Amino acid sequence: MIEDMTCAMRYSLKISFTQYVGHAGELTKQALEQGAKYILAVGGDGTINEVATAMVYSDAILGIIPKGSGNGLARELHLPMDAKRAIEVINKGNIRTIDGCKANDRIFFTTCGVGFDAAVSHKFAKEKRRGSLTYVKNTIEEYLKYQPEVYELFIENQSIKEKAFLVACANASQYGNNAYIAPHANIQDGKMDITILSPFTPLDIPSLAFQLFTKQIDKNSKIKVIQATQLSIIRQKQGMMHLDGEPVMSGKQIDISVIPKALKVFTPETLSLTQEVQALFCQITDFFDKKRDSG
Repeated sequence: MIEDMTCAMRYSLKISFTQYVGHAGELTKQALEQGAKYILAVGGDGTINEVATAMVYSDAILGIIPKGSGNGLARELHLPMDAKRAIEVINKGNIRTIDGCKANDRIFFTTCGVGFDAAVSHKFAKEKRRGSLTYVKNTIEEYLKYQPEVYELFIENQSIKEKAFLVACANASQYGNNAYIAPHANIQDGKMDITILSPFTPLDIPSLAFQLFTKQIDKNSKIKVIQATQLSIIRQKQGMMHLDGEPVMSGKQIDISVIPKALKVFTPETLSLTQEVQALFCQITDFFDKKRDSG
């Protein structure tokens, strides 16, 4: 299908398949060295991160065909979840330049975090079966045993010490699956929205969950949001963090900074409110269709 639909683009197309973790980045570097001007990435957040990381500050343009479970960057950019429609976006040629971020020596484009979300990411990565229902199951299981940690945050000219359930650094507004951890984050403004979630009780879960999926979580009294271009997170012991949903082991200190105007990517033209509502309706319908088919 990709070959058939990209003929209209008048591009010389070469298709390569990844064989192991990190291979997508290697293939991308090879393509750039050979003069590729456009790179199309087909896959989930992990694959997109590998390809996009290799493209940072290059002149090449990234096209995303989302085929993962969360599709955080694709959803943030309002890309269709349907492959055919995603290719149509690439054909139209509308381009945006977006920011990236770096956590120690690793690049991310949507979110990175420590605490509960990193623990869930680590658990989810081990699952053979992905999807929203599996993610919800892992979230509940992890919550029942997770203990909040104390973090010291050095954010530009201030120091904050907090016992927190999680600390999320958001270049984009969502994790993926339309879970908006930083509803007002802008992937083009040169800043991160740092979301700190204080410890909470089981009684708080329904409102937090509802607000997470309706872009209102910043209104919750357990949430604190700070904007910054860089910060350092100091924790009491090494552990997991996640980058674009992928779990990574890291040390006690994590230094995070924005990489402004890092990546050129094909995106739809600006959506109207009507189109956004229609897109949300399609995503909800798709979720329940998949749930019915798997039942």
